[in-house]
Amino acid sequence: MNSTWIILGATSSMARAFARAVAIEGAGILLAGRDMEELSRLASDCQLRGARIATALHFDARDPETFGPLIARACQEEGELNAAVFAGSMPSQTEIDSDPSLIDGVMADNHTGPARVLHMLAPRMESRGCGAIVGVGSVAGDRGRLNNYVYGAAKAAFATYLSGLRNRLARSGVHVVTVKPGFVDTAMTWGLPGMFLVASPEAVAQDILRAVRKRRNVIYTPFFWRWIMLIIRTIPEPIFKKLKI
Repeated sequence: MNSTWIILGATSSMARAFARAVAIEGAGILLAGRDMEELSRLASDCQLRGARIATALHFDARDPETFGPLIARACQEEGELNAAVFAGSMPSQTEIDSDPSLIDGVMADNHTGPARVLHMLAPRMESRGCGAIVGVGSVAGDRGRLNNYVYGAAKAAFATYLSGLRNRLARSGVHVVTVKPGFVDTAMTWGLPGMFLVASPEAVAQDILRAVRKRRNVIYTPFFWRWIMLIIRTIPEPIFKKLKI
């Protein structure tokens, strides 16, 4: 069966690694994002690596006018339709504290924009009775922390949305995977203080592919973040309020 992946936020480091990995498998790839020049270069790279098709498409999580044409183009492809969401933004908490209007963009980039696209795509996938959705969240969504609680709130909302979507689509044979990366070597994390145990985008991409094949529901990547976040979630609130994390 032909397989096509729609990749939202395709110019991010993790998305690039994922696109190259599925290109090697011969999948069709629809690369969606704002930087059309960069997307076109990535599409050429994916075709050289073996992608059945590789097409650059305009997508802006803050502009709903870009959603419909993206869905329409995706539905032109026959066979299995899949989606992977890497879209997101992460201004510092300090920037947000200085300008609360930034919250709207954080929520649109990390939650409401991707969720709206997936909700438009869901009935098309249900009608085909197959496919997978990968939603990339963050360990930041597991608990509100002093240094990034607005970003964490957006990722927590997206994770809850994916949980409900997984319940819905499982009834028609479509599987939804929630991915919670820890620290990954990306443009968003470059230069941030306190980084440790940083994973490569390529390692994260391989973890995601394994999760799709094994029909995992929720994964932490690298795996040890599951235990790190378990500890963080179980710290009593009176103690947690005194921590600078």
